[in-house]
Amino acid sequence: MKTYLFSIIILLSSLPILAQKNQEINYDSDRTLKNEERYPGALILSKVDNQVYFDHDGIEVWCDNAVFYKSDNFFKAYGNIRMQQGDSVRMTSNYAEYNGNTEFAFASGNVRMERPQTTLETDSLFFDRIKQQAYYRSGGKVTDTASVLTSKIGRYFMEEDKYSFRNEVLVTNPDYTINSEQLDFYSESGHAYLYGPSTIVSETSTVYCERGFYDTRADNGYFVKNSQINYDNRILKGDSLYFNRENNFASATNNIRVIDTINDSRVTGHYAEVYRDKDSVFITKKALAASLQDRDTLFIHSDTIMITGKPEKRVIRGYYDVRIFKEDQTGENPMSGRSDSIFSDQQSGLTKLINISSRGNGKPVLWSGENQMSGDSIHLISNTRTEQLDSLLVFDNAFLIQKDSIEGFNQLKGKELTGYFKENTLEKVVINKNTETLNYMRNNENQLIGINKTLASSVEILFEEQQIKDIYYYNQVDGDLTPEADFPPNARKLQGFNWRGEERILSKEGLFEGEAEPELTKIKGIDLPDAPEEFFDEREDDDLLLNENSRLNPKVLKNRKTDSIKFKKKVLPDSIKKNIIEKDSINNKAAQNQ
Repeated sequence: MKTYLFSIIILLSSLPILAQKNQEINYDSDRTLKNEERYPGALILSKVDNQVYFDHDGIEVWCDNAVFYKSDNFFKAYGNIRMQQGDSVRMTSNYAEYNGNTEFAFASGNVRMERPQTTLETDSLFFDRIKQQAYYRSGGKVTDTASVLTSKIGRYFMEEDKYSFRNEVLVTNPDYTINSEQLDFYSESGHAYLYGPSTIVSETSTVYCERGFYDTRADNGYFVKNSQINYDNRILKGDSLYFNRENNFASATNNIRVIDTINDSRVTGHYAEVYRDKDSVFITKKALAASLQDRDTLFIHSDTIMITGKPEKRVIRGYYDVRIFKEDQTGENPMSGRSDSIFSDQQSGLTKLINISSRGNGKPVLWSGENQMSGDSIHLISNTRTEQLDSLLVFDNAFLIQKDSIEGFNQLKGKELTGYFKENTLEKVVINKNTETLNYMRNNENQLIGINKTLASSVEILFEEQQIKDIYYYNQVDGDLTPEADFPPNARKLQGFNWRGEERILSKEGLFEGEAEPELTKIKGIDLPDAPEEFFDEREDDDLLLNENSRLNPKVLKNRKTDSIKFKKKVLPDSIKKNIIEKDSINNKAAQNQ
């Protein structure tokens, strides 16, 4: 009984040793020779009618000739080589080596590896069956169902069906090309992840990013980190961009800019959509349009801004709580305004301030210097050649108010108002139909001599340095100058008077006054991939990956610094970080004391 138990123990203890023994390579050959002088310890196998055949643990190899080191479980194959691993991998080459103990293969000369979705072509290829990875570093080309991908360095992960391309990566598609520093490509889905400076160039657009995703089959993607899309006449930038080539559509999220390279204008905000075929841009969340006019910039802010039309026929529309601001070259006489909505046609030079919804904040209003003009709608007309402001029209219930230098308000009202500008400064105003005026009259010493209230058919007002200089009444019906003491305080405002000076915008920053900052969308971004194991494992000098009879020097089968790919940084535990910081602090103090 003791002998039986002892035998069982011996058998069980030997099982791990038996399991670790490597499976031998099987072979079949029409002709088998030996040449100890040239190939000591090897069999020389060659084709007569049938190719030499090797079989090892699920991999099969056919070739015309081979040198087989049976005791080392290693062979070198020559001529018309075919290598097959199940139904998943088929490879051809001019030369190959295989070590059955390490299950590592090397192929060179017109190497072609075929997978169900892709074909890899390269000059030389390393294949690790244990890791199920293939690797090249002498340049390679992968042909996908939709694209061709080339790079200097490439690594294929069979279990994930993923290629990692590095160094001079180029993707060629009939509709576009991709250049990237590093690209991960998933064969089954056609998904590509871009790392480092990357561009996607087509006939109609160029996409740039330093981190991005692209679906090569659906032709769309999203991009983060310094990303932008360049169209023929527009540049779209943002923290995150989405792009659909088929629909010629792009959108941007957070800190975006849409730059019109032809009209020297730009729109900013935190969400935008660009429709290339329709030549239109939609932008919201702190939307701001800025266009250069005669060396000054006109700013338009509203809840939503839309820009449509070809470059020479751009139309800007703003909706809800529109605010505009423009400085003159001196910065002393800014022009600003407010309305519910705005329409600006760059071709005709016409800009309309209008009220079309219940969300508006009252009638459109415009300030030129200290002069406030309001009405049911306001039209601004610019010279399309010089882009200088030429004139303005106020329709229905037109009202012009100017705060008196000391007290009260000078007021003029009528059905229509026409203003004329010189060098973007208000020079003359004409008010027609049912005109009423109320003015504080002063002498040369600026002393108040009375209040003049007049009714007339029309009135012409001349300005000098934004102040009323002269008033001319036409077809005067009634009017007289009344001493201030005799003019009732409750009659010093014309019917419909509405001074809105507290709404006046005095700077670009004032365009956003009173508004809450928009809640920005949280952008997930694209992380760097997790770092896999190094392709070549560290080995002892006597533990060869291939064989001492290999064409390759063992030094070749080493990882190189230039082979490395960008991956996530390893995060040190806080305890280790603390020790490093403490050591650095101690070392710094010691250095200072020396």
